Amino acid sequence: MKNQRQMLYLILSLITMLVGYAYLRYAYKVTDSMPFTQEIVLIILGTVATIFITALLLNQQTAVEIEKEQNIKFLELKASSYEKLLDLIEDMSLVDNFGNKELTHLQFITHRLAIVASADVLNEYQNFLKIISQISDDNSFSGDADTLSKALGALTVQIRQDLLGTQSSNYTSEQIRDIITINSKESQFIKNH
Repeated sequence: MKNQRQMLYLILSLITMLVGYAYLRYAYKVTDSMPFTQEIVLIILGTVATIFITALLLNQQTAVEIEKEQNIKFLELKASSYEKLLDLIEDMSLVDNFGNKELTHLQFITHRLAIVASADVLNEYQNFLKIISQISDDNSFSGDADTLSKALGALTVQIRQDLLGTQSSNYTSEQIRDIITINSKESQFIKNH
């Protein structure tokens, strides 16, 4: 519908421009005995062409600006969703008795993520859920901090790549995953001492 309307406007603009040009060309030929009148016709022709070109450029610029705003809003929505997810995972990891209720809550987040997340993030989140399900059999994460940290690190790498686009630095995803794992181990070491 939108493309049809734009095409109609384009056709009407072209017809108007061609008719206007034909009229001004005719007026220019008719006034060839009066040079001053010919100059006025040329000024009008130049003004109409300038207005037409400016209108086309402004229309294109407006479309680009609207698309840019939409992309920014979508990126903000993605970042907000991922922050909420990581906050929820942090809160749940601090629960003394991690059970089916928390696991079900994490599984339902998949539907929220499906709105904004890339396929890679959704896939890695499913892997994360499988690991959480395996290590929470005893209703706690005691002794499983390293496994949890690796799974969360892999999820974080996918979230980072989704937010920043393709590779955003000179580091490979494996190097970034290693850095996240090292940081997690360092924080675990600090917590124990």
